[in-house]
Amino acid sequence: MHPAYSVIVFTTASGAGYGLMFWLAIAALNGAVPDGWAGLSALTLALALFTAGLLSSTFHLGHPERAWRAFSQWRSSWLSREGVAAVATYVPAGLWWLSMATGVGGDAVPVLAGLSAVGAVVTVWCTGMIYACLRTVPEWHRDEVAPIYLLLAASTGALLLALILSMVPGGAPVWLLVAAVISLAAAGAMKLRYWSAIDAEPAPYTTEQATGLGGLGTVRTLDPPHTAPNFVMREMGYRVARKHADRLRGYTKIALFLAPVVLIAAALAVPGIPVLFAVLAVASAALGIVMERWLFFAEARHISMLFYQGK
Repeated sequence: MHPAYSVIVFTTASGAGYGLMFWLAIAALNGAVPDGWAGLSALTLALALFTAGLLSSTFHLGHPERAWRAFSQWRSSWLSREGVAAVATYVPAGLWWLSMATGVGGDAVPVLAGLSAVGAVVTVWCTGMIYACLRTVPEWHRDEVAPIYLLLAASTGALLLALILSMVPGGAPVWLLVAAVISLAAAGAMKLRYWSAIDAEPAPYTTEQATGLGGLGTVRTLDPPHTAPNFVMREMGYRVARKHADRLRGYTKIALFLAPVVLIAAALAVPGIPVLFAVLAVASAALGIVMERWLFFAEARHISMLFYQGK
């Protein structure tokens, strides 16, 4: 599948924003959010990230002005459910932000934070299911896809919150750093399992199945369906060389999983979390998550390409 930049920005930015808001909500429920600029900055950044991500997703549409129509299909469409969940999450998150900005309604913060956390989880799950529900893309139609989206959102969000809290007296709480390490380790293990599975398993469909002519024997094309590249070939026929994919996977393992874990472990070994460690961890994870998401799209093969014999 063609790795459109707008969709890569959408899935990475919104995931990080919802992950950041989730951990900020957990901190608020435990009374661990510092007063002043740190807590408000963290929530503002979370809102900005997932708003930018959601807006960027409309750039991939042929008619962005019609995006509102997707909300009507929530009974059957994961994309529609994601839109509904995202809009619904703005209500408690926005009220929470107003409470933090004005200092009014502090008693309602636990409820607003809890609803925001639930909304973040539901929205990210729906995002993952947009891809996991597509039987026409075998690499996406897997049980690991939606959990990986959740774990990566949790990982990047925890790193962002750790960076912000590292700038206040006392630094980031130990539980947040441990949560970041656990979510990174779990996401890394599941991603390795995912890569191994899509490499080992054969394509679930054949040209004979796609054409319905299997009863006649082996099917082969006499002429290509088109003499020039068309929309289907451009959007669904993107191919990345195996050696390049393997190289990018290696870079992703280091940048997204190994380096941030090592940096956080180093931070745990000293009092508080040095800002430099946090900055490096966030920068490394940002590079890694972009490569991971690019590979997620570039390595996916739509079954419509069976009609083109891989061309």
